[in-house]
Amino acid sequence: MSTRTTQGKQAKKGQTPSKKPSSARQRRRPAHERRLLRPLLILAAVIGAAVVVLAAIFFLNNANTSSSGGGQANQYPYQVGSPGVGAQAPAIVLPSTIGKTFDLAAMHGKTVLLYFQEGITCEPCWTQLKDIQSNAHEFQALGIYAIVSITTDPLNTLQQKVADEGITIPVLSDQNLAVSTAYNANQYGMMGTSRDGHTFIIVGPDGRITWRADYGGAPNYTMYVPIPNLIAAIRGGINGSSS
Repeated sequence: MSTRTTQGKQAKKGQTPSKKPSSARQRRRPAHERRLLRPLLILAAVIGAAVVVLAAIFFLNNANTSSSGGGQANQYPYQVGSPGVGAQAPAIVLPSTIGKTFDLAAMHGKTVLLYFQEGITCEPCWTQLKDIQSNAHEFQALGIYAIVSITTDPLNTLQQKVADEGITIPVLSDQNLAVSTAYNANQYGMMGTSRDGHTFIIVGPDGRITWRADYGGAPNYTMYVPIPNLIAAIRGGINGSSS
């Protein structure tokens, strides 16, 4: 039977001649795929190793922080100005954003936290104040039930600011810097001595300073301290483990 006749019969039956890949082509495809797969496997191994290392670092940092209360406090170092621990707190009589004159002497028998801050131009300072307000229970757990902030801006400007920010903690206007200089809080800021820095002072029930931290000074000029770190520093200070 001729070749043409055989092809005709295959066409009538709907059959098409199939071509099987040669054994050489079969060997080439897996090799090509392996070449593509090898860098992906190496990349995956590198990423996996990096994840393990980062997880180990994270775990060790958390372990160190949780094993020592000072770990959180020490992340934000501060200076301690004068008047310091044990000194009689200088008098404070200043107008307040809540419509009354604040008199520190009238707080005798209570523990008071004074927060000196840079003022209107320092947004982190207001974030700090809002966070203190939102976490008031943390401070109350340390026996601090009275908190006031002090800055050198005019009272009407401060009243508008606290209204805009939803702040109910009293903010005192020390426009002539009388109180700020008495506490030397204006020695630890970024703006020279014309504004306060970022200073926290605890005045005990007897009117004496029990803890002080000046965060705003050089070289770090820290203008915001996370609440857990601030609480850790205060706790360490009032327990006598830090200045």
